[in-house]
Amino acid sequence: MPAPTRLLLTLLLALGLTLPAAAAPLATFDGQPAELADQTGQGQWTLVKIWASDCGVCNEEAHAYVAFHAAHQASDARMVGISLDGRANLFDAEAFVERHQLNYPNLITDWQGGGELFYRLTGTPLNGTPAFLLFDPDGKLVAQQVGAVPVELVETFIDSPIRTAQGG
Repeated sequence: MPAPTRLLLTLLLALGLTLPAAAAPLATFDGQPAELADQTGQGQWTLVKIWASDCGVCNEEAHAYVAFHAAHQASDARMVGISLDGRANLFDAEAFVERHQLNYPNLITDWQGGGELFYRLTGTPLNGTPAFLLFDPDGKLVAQQVGAVPVELVETFIDSPIRTAQGG
């Protein structure tokens, strides 16, 4: 192989090794591409819970969000989950859904993809799970939180007379 070709090949390989890995896009558990925007703005509040199967708090509070979704899905609010387990750990994510009998849609990405999504939506880094995004019935992001959020706080926010009086 001529020296210029070897040099070009070496440079391309070196460049490839220094490029960051692409973040995993959102997908359904069966591998179909998904967009969070398709899950929000449907005339109901949408509470998005970003979770990981090995997150202790995510495991502890899962039942409360199953109950929240069951109580609100037919009227004013719904849940959507986003697992950060990634396709490589799909089995763990599926086991989490089964173990906690999650009754709401769940999507999957990896930590990098989830972090990029959270940052794009909020302008702040995702530095742990669980994390929450609350979208109003028109699909506008109105609240965010990294860390545990009691269901009662979400219900109070949604039902706030101040929000109702302001039209939001």
